[in-house]
Amino acid sequence: MIRVLLVDDQELIRAGLRGILRTRFGFEIVGECADGRDVPAAVARLKPDIVLMDVRMPVVDGVAATAALRRSDNAPPVLMLTTFDDDEALAGALHAGASGFLLKGVPADDLQRAVRAVADGGAWLDPLVTGRVLSAYRRTPPTVRAEAAVSALTPREREILTLIGRGLTNGEIAAALVVGEGTIKTHIGRVFAKLHLRDRAAAIVFAFDHGLVTPEPR
Repeated sequence: MIRVLLVDDQELIRAGLRGILRTRFGFEIVGECADGRDVPAAVARLKPDIVLMDVRMPVVDGVAATAALRRSDNAPPVLMLTTFDDDEALAGALHAGASGFLLKGVPADDLQRAVRAVADGGAWLDPLVTGRVLSAYRRTPPTVRAEAAVSALTPREREILTLIGRGLTNGEIAAALVVGEGTIKTHIGRVFAKLHLRDRAAAIVFAFDHGLVTPEPR
């Protein structure tokens, strides 16, 4: 059972998410917050596996709440809910440490897959958001971008980065390459170090930005 904390200032949105993330589908809604300021305390108390968080909230938005979470130990991953007009927030959420981006109103199956992937240590970029995330990534200063070229990677590391870019978890990558999950974790650590990447979401963006993975239409 995947333990989910819902964070959105609109009760109607939270009700819709509750309807999709039901127990019979393998999810448990352990708590809800209407504002980002309540997230750190809720996470500490409820110990969710994942936080499903709206970008825009009236007092403390999802970007600030995500950044606050990433400063704490053993913080759960954050899957960010966004809309078509949140381009500026996308850049902030990426650098705050969000593990995925999903458009509000996506089909229920997509939402469930995204929550499972991120809770399992993966990352998720909605195909309709990917291009905008890449644009936001390219506009950021060089100090926060990976300066090392793809050529710095070994063939195996490049292969693993490509699979990360396609959204595979460590376990799925290990199965695809027929190696142990510990070996995959070691390779990923080296990839992150060589490319100066902070987290898996940044690795996915890097893979798209350098042509290892190409966006596909829904």
